[in-house]
Order: sequence, then structure tokens, then C-alpha cells
Amino acid sequence: MARMYDPPHPGLLLKEYLENLTVTEVAKGLGVTRSALSRIVNGKTGISPEMALRLEEAFGATKAETWLKMQLDYDLWQAEQKHNKSIVRPFHNTLLPTMT
Repeated sequence: MARMYDPPHPGLLLKEYLENLTVTEVAKGLGVTRSALSRIVNGKTGISPEMALRLEEAFGATKAETWLKMQLDYDLWQAEQKHNKSIVRPFHNTLLPTMT
């Protein structure tokens, strides 16, 4: 499966949503600390399912699933950049037992 090249952290989209608002104001509205929201906006931490639900409720334009998909794409791409395939033994050519 081809993945997006270097997908953006979802904090970049959130930063656009905050264009005319302050981080403090939005953090208060979301029920989180200013530092927690700032870490997301600056790409230092990811968006949790709970935060995705809060963002959907607060902004409405972007569904929780979309926030989480963006986070997953970002996390997976980052992991792929660090992943060392040579240390993993492939099992996809062996017969796996079927679950009944």
C-alpha cells in the first residue's frame, strides 16, 4: 500500500482552526490545559481519541475519525522512517493456523 509522503501532523490543521483564536481560549473551551493543546498544535504530541471527539464537537467541520486518521498516517510514516526491516523475520510465506 502506498502511503502519503511525509504526511503533516494534525496539529497543523488545528493551528489553522486557531487562526483567530488564542490557544488559551480554545484550551479552556476544550477542557484541557494550555500546554496540552500547545503540544498538539506544535506537533510535539499526538491527538488521542478523546481529543479527537472534543475537536469534532468544538469545531464541527472535521470529524473525530478524520483527526485520528491524520494522526495514524503521521505516526505510521514516522515509524516507517525509523523501522529496520532487517531485524524482522517474515512469516507471510508460512501457513498460519485457521481460527474456527
